[in-house]
Amino acid sequence: MTQPTSHLLLVDDDTTWREITAERLKEQGFDVVQAETGEKALELLNQFAFDILITDLGLPGVDGREVIKASRDLYPAMVRIVVTGYGTPRDAVDAMKFGASDFIEKGFPFEALLHRLQKERELRRHASDSAYFRSQLEERHQFGGIVGRSQPMRKLFEMLETVAPSPSTILITGETGTGKEVVARAIHHNSDRRAHRFVALNCSAIPEQLLEAELFGHERGAFTGADRSREGRFEQAHRGTLFLDEVGTMSVGLQMKLLRVLQERNFERVGGNQTIKVDVRVIAATNSALSRMVSEGTFREDLYYRLNVIPLELPPLRDRRDDIPLFARHFLDKFAPGGDLQISQSAMRALMAYAWPGNVRQLENALERAVALGAGRREIGSADLPPELQPRSAALPSAFVELPEGGIDLPAYLTSIERDLIHRALERTQNNRNKAADLLHLKRTTLVEKLKRMGTDH
Repeated sequence: MTQPTSHLLLVDDDTTWREITAERLKEQGFDVVQAETGEKALELLNQFAFDILITDLGLPGVDGREVIKASRDLYPAMVRIVVTGYGTPRDAVDAMKFGASDFIEKGFPFEALLHRLQKERELRRHASDSAYFRSQLEERHQFGGIVGRSQPMRKLFEMLETVAPSPSTILITGETGTGKEVVARAIHHNSDRRAHRFVALNCSAIPEQLLEAELFGHERGAFTGADRSREGRFEQAHRGTLFLDEVGTMSVGLQMKLLRVLQERNFERVGGNQTIKVDVRVIAATNSALSRMVSEGTFREDLYYRLNVIPLELPPLRDRRDDIPLFARHFLDKFAPGGDLQISQSAMRALMAYAWPGNVRQLENALERAVALGAGRREIGSADLPPELQPRSAALPSAFVELPEGGIDLPAYLTSIERDLIHRALERTQNNRNKAADLLHLKRTTLVEKLKRMGTDH
């Protein structure tokens, strides 16, 4: 059985040593990506789940210790080896403290490096770093249950810390599955209203004729089936927070009644005439473009501005792929408590390469499925992931090509097919050559050579 390719990130500002070492590692079957600086290494780590990291400590700018630390936060199962030309015992201790697996001084025989790599990979099959990772996740990458370490999420956390204590109305926008209710709950639990109720209502899930009664309550006999009086969500959320999801699906008539409550803080139940005063903070959410709906006349402009006092936009998962390893660990701990279950780097690469149209909710479902299929094992592999994340079969679909009477220029025809597939792979991966090479089952160096021959500048 063919061994899967090991993806290795080699980080060193000594160009000669780095390139020679990279070539020798490639000869041994490693897929090697090089980085000259710590900044470039961090960028690459956020884009791709490498199996192995080899780095110098004394890098310009961001040093090797930060690279090691970032790699451990992202990928507990990664092999991390430090190489340096001026190592000291203290350097070795520091490297281990930050998460390095091994420490080697330059000048070592190349066979010694191969031996260390093999040894560390074997150890990784029997060891778990999840306890360390969980502590990092809990301490630095969460806000009220929201997970993230990407730049968009760090900005969101800062915003949430600012707005949570205020009484202002908030409008959360974002695609389906991005976690709008999770954010609303985090705001509530970090506000002065945390001792009172958080009440959630999905406006799109309630028939229009019942939504008004659901919001404001009703008196007995107000409509057929109303055999008793009932509180609405506004009353239930008194002194707490009311979360209105998919607020853009409300009818224009009901929008007017919601606007009145937001302005006057009182209302009457359906079928009643007693004015009820409430103290409620409203957080609304939508995956629709309310500003466009305003221009089309399907959403009231005055209600839009009343709701949009503090706008929060949640980024889709595809725009913060560096959060995926955090989510993976978070959901593994949720569905397999105890921390013994790990996820392979090949499975992690599949998670990071996928577009996630259903965002975090879809990722959660995928990992719940993987945990169920991987029951009794200590590692989730690519085969445990849903079909849409599986590598495409090596068998290409057959296509009928009409053979002209005068024959066909086969080399030119095959070249045109190859060129088209390469362009499509680069488009799908946003010109990421590592990922495009993976899609095409090529080594990165082979893809680069093909691009050069094609005269394509990417």
